[in-house]
Amino acid sequence: MTFTLPDHWVWDFWFAHDGDTHHMMFLQAPMSLGDPDLRHRNASVGYATSDDLRSWTVHGTVLEPSGGQAPDATATWTGSIVRTDADWRMFYTGSRFLREGEITNVETVLAAASDDLAAWTKDPAVVVSADPRWYETLAHGTWHEEAWRDPWVFADPDGDGWHMLVTARAREGVSRDRGVIGHAWSADLRRWEVRPPLSAPGAGFAHLEVPQVVHVEGRWVLLFSCDSAHLAGAREGQVGGIWAVALDDPRGPYPVERATLVTDESLYSGRIAQDAEGRSVMLAFENTSSDGVFVGTLSDPVAVRWNDDRLETEGALR
Repeated sequence: MTFTLPDHWVWDFWFAHDGDTHHMMFLQAPMSLGDPDLRHRNASVGYATSDDLRSWTVHGTVLEPSGGQAPDATATWTGSIVRTDADWRMFYTGSRFLREGEITNVETVLAAASDDLAAWTKDPAVVVSADPRWYETLAHGTWHEEAWRDPWVFADPDGDGWHMLVTARAREGVSRDRGVIGHAWSADLRRWEVRPPLSAPGAGFAHLEVPQVVHVEGRWVLLFSCDSAHLAGAREGQVGGIWAVALDDPRGPYPVERATLVTDESLYSGRIAQDAEGRSVMLAFENTSSDGVFVGTLSDPVAVRWNDDRLETEGALR
């Protein structure tokens, strides 16, 4: 069965695995808003658990906007979770919309800590922002937002600290075609050094959302999402959705110009996890119906596999 809430839309999500339990954080916004496009500036983070990635127990809301002039004043957006020797660390997107009724916003990566994945305390010392040496900011005046969101954090395979991947835009290149995978590095998950992007602009994407680097059948893959409306360059006019590209090294560089479509944009924000049998499976949120209406539920998992250099699903997500 799909994961759905009776009175909230659900979209982006991320997992932590502890023992036999999958812990899922997800974006939610009340359907009472009426217009699903308003969900982005009314998002909080919900929490659910499962032992099979299909049947879920909902535990309520774990993160909400801080209000005022905080980096997460308006909304709390997509993130990821890692485990340390002491606790769990969640890195999430803080969004601050500058004016009512406009889409202009500034995005910042923030952090929270938990002992049990159920109760989270925001860590005000962790604030990671776009560095204008390499990344487009609102001050450049070339895009409607300061894109710095959807952090995916993973440990360096050789033990050299931690890497953070971010949905970002390069400060150079054709305005519409500046989408890149931003990069930051940390030795301790608290102090972060922003570094140049791991992909190059001009690959055909205005943004590369919800990036994830993961191992599938012995090979690394970068998974990300870009809808039709944000394809650029030679890809403009094509169908968007969930994209993947094989990697030689999870630390980059990322040849996103070679990315191929895994599913169309009726599904979005794909995440790969391991099921109870150890298979790599993908889940996604159900984005739009056949008549173009936003759905706002999560799919069941389907297995993924390699077909030469293309990542494919072994069935239809629903």
